[in-house]
Amino acid sequence: MPHQLFINGEFVDAEGGKTYKTINPTNGEPICDVSLAQILDVEKAVAAAKEAFVEGEWGKMNPRDKGRLIFKLADLMEQHQEELATIEAIDSGAVYTLALKTHVGMSIQTFRYFAGWCDKIQGCTIPINQARPNHNLTFTKKEPIGVCAIVIPWNYPLMMLAWKTAACLAAGNTVVLKPAQVTPLTALKFAELTARAGFPKGVINILPGSGSLVGQRLSDHPDVRKLGFTGSTEIGKQIMKSCAVSNVKKVSLELGGKSPLIIFSDFHECGMSSVFFNKGENCIAAGRLFIEESLHDTFVHRVVEEVKKMKIGDPLDRSTDHGPQNHKAHLDKLVEYCEKGVKEGAKLVCGGKQVSRPGFFFEPTVFTGVQDHMFIAIEESFGPVMIISKFKDGDVDGVLQRANATEYGLASGVFTRDISKALYVSERLQAGTVFVNTYNKTDVAAPFGGFKQSGFGKDLGQEALNEYLKTKAVTIEY
Repeated sequence: MPHQLFINGEFVDAEGGKTYKTINPTNGEPICDVSLAQILDVEKAVAAAKEAFVEGEWGKMNPRDKGRLIFKLADLMEQHQEELATIEAIDSGAVYTLALKTHVGMSIQTFRYFAGWCDKIQGCTIPINQARPNHNLTFTKKEPIGVCAIVIPWNYPLMMLAWKTAACLAAGNTVVLKPAQVTPLTALKFAELTARAGFPKGVINILPGSGSLVGQRLSDHPDVRKLGFTGSTEIGKQIMKSCAVSNVKKVSLELGGKSPLIIFSDFHECGMSSVFFNKGENCIAAGRLFIEESLHDTFVHRVVEEVKKMKIGDPLDRSTDHGPQNHKAHLDKLVEYCEKGVKEGAKLVCGGKQVSRPGFFFEPTVFTGVQDHMFIAIEESFGPVMIISKFKDGDVDGVLQRANATEYGLASGVFTRDISKALYVSERLQAGTVFVNTYNKTDVAAPFGGFKQSGFGKDLGQEALNEYLKTKAVTIEY
């Protein structure tokens, strides 16, 4: 299993031989020692990426050949999909069956989707105002930005890498990527596969390390022209400040969420996956459910029944439904989060504590009677915690006002069999994604990104390419 930094096409030790241990959340034991990038390593990686873009083979390669390389990478990922899913399960705690389908499966789809865009990035001709007709030609060109830094979170280590890196490469850029310090291993395996695919040296560089050191230096570095980040709103604000001060980098930020899900009484499914998908470690998880009053008690009863059926266990066990939380610090925050909910007066229906077994397991949790002012109604848990509030029958505008009363705007949902009501609510929900009678249904062709303090910019879809391109206007007089 690769465990060193990947710089300029080679696996190398970190400066000074610095390492750290990455932990298996299933048992709390170390998996292996991983190289811990230092400032000098960032300098080397950025220099390699700049060289590859300005002088190297990648900068001279035509778009169709770049697409062929990315397609080849996707094929290699598919050949190694079971290995990648196993690494993801061991390093992040993702249930293997979900890791195979989503963490890895969607990553492969993403690279294939953007590989197809490589030779379809086009400008346009523009009729400009001119004194004499037919004597000026104005057209635009879409050009790559150059060296791009990508900083990704720990909840979907490989998939978040794919969402950003695929678009970045398709646009013709080079990459320096920092995986989350607690989940570096699939990124390093990915680096190995890029070398096997034949990517020129320096095009893709992977630096496991701390955000305060590696992430900060990438934000500050004058040769990095774009930074794509997925993570907390707090860190996103720091990155935005650093990018403004350093060299006015282009930035895209996918940040925190507190996604509302409104369920009307004519809809009789309990939407378990909206909260418990991927152990709740899901940026678009339904952070608060609003249930119409006449459905509320039946809904809660059905949810508790379904929670009791969930099998908690080793993520490599194919029958497991619910694996461990990603790391110890996150588990501790979930315990504290639930304690605050109880203290403020919400009703803890089930769960709310660590599972009595080795590893970082947390019980699927359900709170009811949650009032708008409570901490758990406002703040994201990022875990398997269902927050349920009720609203009066027929009070559509009232529940919309409550649902939108948040500084976040990443995702949202509405469940109803009334299509007019569904369209009315979806138009008024203030979020970058609205799910109607489904949840977590993302696709590589559909743009993904938030409003308000959930950030700006898009991953996925054609719009994601614009995050990694610059537009040049050319005017010719003849």
